[in-house]
Formats: sequence, structure tokens, C-alpha cells
Amino acid sequence: MKFERLGQKLSELERVSSRNRMTELLAELVREVEVNEADVVAYLILGRLRPLYDSLEFGLAEKQVQKAVARVTEKDLGEVVSVYKKEGDLGEVVEGLLKSGPSRLTVVEVHKILERIAKESGAGSQERKLVGLASLLGDLDGLSAKYVVRIVLGKLRLGFSDKTLLDAVSWAYRGDKSAKSKLERVYQMRPDIGWLVKSVKEKGIDEVADKIEMELGVPISPMLCQRLKSSEAMIKKMGRVAVEPKFDGTRVQIHFRRGGKDWEVRTFTRNLEETSKMFPELKEMILHVKADELVLDSEAVGIDPKTGKMMSFQMTITRKRKHGVANQAGKVPLKFFVFDVMYLDGKSLIDKTYEERRAILKDVIRDKDLLVVDDYWETDDPKKIRQMHERLLGEGLEGVIVKKLGSEYVPGRTGWRWVKMKEVEESHAKLSDTVDCVVMGYYRGRGKRAQFGIGAFLVGIKGKGGYVTVTKVGTGLTDELFRELKNRLDRLVVRERPSEYVIDKALEPDVYVEPELVVELAADEVTESPTHTAGLALRFPRLVKLRDDKSVDQITSLRELKEMRI
Repeated sequence: MKFERLGQKLSELERVSSRNRMTELLAELVREVEVNEADVVAYLILGRLRPLYDSLEFGLAEKQVQKAVARVTEKDLGEVVSVYKKEGDLGEVVEGLLKSGPSRLTVVEVHKILERIAKESGAGSQERKLVGLASLLGDLDGLSAKYVVRIVLGKLRLGFSDKTLLDAVSWAYRGDKSAKSKLERVYQMRPDIGWLVKSVKEKGIDEVADKIEMELGVPISPMLCQRLKSSEAMIKKMGRVAVEPKFDGTRVQIHFRRGGKDWEVRTFTRNLEETSKMFPELKEMILHVKADELVLDSEAVGIDPKTGKMMSFQMTITRKRKHGVANQAGKVPLKFFVFDVMYLDGKSLIDKTYEERRAILKDVIRDKDLLVVDDYWETDDPKKIRQMHERLLGEGLEGVIVKKLGSEYVPGRTGWRWVKMKEVEESHAKLSDTVDCVVMGYYRGRGKRAQFGIGAFLVGIKGKGGYVTVTKVGTGLTDELFRELKNRLDRLVVRERPSEYVIDKALEPDVYVEPELVVELAADEVTESPTHTAGLALRFPRLVKLRDDKSVDQITSLRELKEMRI
């Protein structure tokens, strides 16, 4: 497929707001592409070059891309900047200014060039990236150049996600969404949308789904917790259960391969981002496990080097940085509280029962300094769950997680296998759990807030047809946090409201942002709301923390919020 053709398809998708029509157009694209280019097309239409767990960033600032546009269009940089200020979209700027004719480059060729640009490193790499991008844009037609610029800037967003593309694959080969659950399971086992689309084109949906297996070094989607209001409801739903401590840390999936040439330890976050460089202490893992190949599920928690006590999530997450990791590791040493094992010496363990996996886990971990197998207690008594929950809260943990005995490890949030029982710390709070929301936009501040450029922000949860609003947050934030929010949200600003946002006119923010930043909120209660599009609203919301460890796919759903309502 010529990249020019892909540009035309992207333009058609951009003009569509109907989710069903968008799925149909994507299905047509899936059928049209050849097998050898299917993976590349899948990555590109989602604005990336590789799967989520193997991300490759361009490392080009907006100013550098502006220079590349000026160079290829033979315009003065000042003119490009001036037009950009009016348009608000550098992609549309290059489309309007570029005089190139039809493009002969294929999608595979463009992908290879983009990968080469992204991989440039070392002295002079920024100039080489700039020259490479300008050269590529010069070989494209204006419409194609528009989308390449957006991809490079990370602003391609066309209103659909990986899950929409899964729906489209089902539609392409079944004529409806009947294969959605099969495809979702495949994607949870191997979250590589390019591999999935290519494999289905080669082998068909059923063969891919029937033969999917866990692969060492490739993360699987983590098993996630459901919510239930009470310990009585937990026992009623799950029967006899295991009760585990809930740590205030960051979720880490650890892949280990003894003596591996390319890698020995790889780690991934809850949202599948690779974080191997974040945890240099895991190089010592080889001394602490009785296995040659291993995949563990754990919670990394910072430990105060002076007191030996657990640190807060905010301190633990400071380890998530690109530079100075070794220095930060000395300030915030970690322990990895391991609570599950999914793979051992060439064999997947996810189909084994909770008890079987726990026995294997206890056998393969040798020490309690770096890797700690956390405790658990079996019970069918709601009172004992409650007592354990309250005791652990008193010890500074986040309460308990309750897990069904005899259950398999099932990626994603399905069934009543794992349930969290977590309370807001504030004694006056009535809502029994916190809510994970996505920031949809913000309102410019007045008075003192004017200096920050933000006075409040609008958040939403997952609802039917997209993201629905539940509250505005504008109190309880420090000046420092307001500044940080403004800086982070400014990198996500979009000119128009994203198509997946469902917002009442009375609540439209001054500035819209891409659905990327996840925040955890506490509130007193959930009330009915005629204005918020969820039909419900959080009363007296308070920001608990920014959740960099979570993706928007993992935020609270409207169904979950209804279940939390008192």
C-alpha cells in the first residue's frame, strides 16, 4: 500500500464521528492491506511505530519539527511559526505549505524511515533527525506529510484506540463484533496490535485465538481487581477466599531469563510500559530465585533507608525517571512484594489454581530482602476479612485484596476472582473507595489561580460511547501541584474536543486535552447529576494522586461507579 493511500484513509476516518462507521472504515482498511504490511499499518494508524511494550520515541521537540517543516517548504521559520499559531496544528501547516506532488513511498518504506529517525542517537543526532524528517516530508504529498508530522509529535489521535481496531478485525472477518471477546483475550496475552492484525490475516481469528501462548519477555495484561462494597458480598460471590495485603506501591511485572544474551531481566508497568532501567537492583535477581525462566507479578514499594518503613506511592514513583536512576535508587531503595507467578522454565502457569501458583512461588523465591513473597490468609468469614483490612490500614497499608481460591490467573478485569477492599484515609469521607478518572480539559484560573493558568480541571470515567464526566476539581491542590498539572496538561492540548468525550455544554472546559493523564480522586459520596454526562457526580472531590502507573483503559467505569454508590 502506498502511504498516500493510507493518508486518504486517515483523512476519511478523521471526518467520521460515528463509532460504528469508524469501525466499518477500519475493517475495510484491515481487509485492504497486504499481510506483509498489516502490522506496520496497525502501528501507524494508532500513531506509533511498535507495540506498547516496545515503544520507540522520536525525541524531537516541537521546535525541531517546525524547523523541518520550514526547511522542506522553503519558508522562513518565523512564517511557519506564525501560521502554526493560527492553525494550532503543525500537520495542517505542512499540508498547506508543501508543494510536493504525489508520493511513491509505501507504508513499509515510510515506517522504516521513521524508525531510523527515531533510533538516531549520540552527538549531532538532533540535526540528523531534523534532516531525516525534512527529507521524508519532501518525498510525500501534503496530506501524507500532515499525518507523518502528527505521528512524530504524538498527536495523531483520530478518536479510536486499540480496542476499536480489535472490533474492526472482528468486523472485517465476521461481519460483526462476535469475535471481540476472542480477540481481546489474544490481545491481553500478547498486547501487540500489529502482530495480532498480521497473524489474523495469515491464519484467521480462530487459529490465532486457539494457539495463543504466553511468551517470555512479552508482557501479558495484568490481572486486575473488581470492586465490591462489603466483605459479606465478597464471600457470597467468591466463597472461600485468600486475603492479601494491599501495598501502596507500583505494580511491576518481572520477566527473568538466566544468562540471557539480549536481556536477563525485563520489567513492565500495569499499563505495559517497559521500565527495566528503573530497577537496577533486579540485576541481583539471579541470586535470589531457583529458576532459569520466570515471570512474576509484584508490587514495588520504597523503603526508608533510615527507618526501614515503607514509603508512600509518591516517593516510590520517583524511581520512574530517565536519568539519575542509580542515584535515586540509593535514596529510595525498593522491595518487591511478589504475589503471583505466571511462567516458570518454559511453561505458562496462568491456568493453574491460586493455591498451586502460590506453592510454586514460595518454592522459587530464595530470599526476603529483594523479593518478598507476601503473606495471605484463607477464610470464609466476612468478619475476619474486615478485621484484617482494618489491621493493615492501621499499619499504614491500603487494606486488603481478596482473591478466590481455586481461580486461574486471568488477564484483565473479568469475573469475581480478585476484589479490592480499599478505603479512603480521610475519616470524614463516605465513599468507600477512590475513583480513577481521566483529565478531559481544564478551566483557566481567576485571581490567584490566574498565575498558574489553571483554576480547575474536568474529569471523566469510561461510559457508553466514550468518556463521561463526573466532576470538576479545583480545591485541595498545592501551588506546586497546580503548576505541575498545567505543565503536563499543556503537552496534551488539542484544538477541538476529542470525539470520544461526552460533555454537557454547561461544563465545556476552556482547554481540551487528550485522554491520557489519569488521576485518583477521593470524594464524600456519589450523587445523581443532571449536568454530568455520567448521570452521577462525585461530591466534594479531592485529588489523592496522579496515577502515572495507570493507562486510560484502566480507569473506573460507569458500572463500577454505580456499584460504589452508597
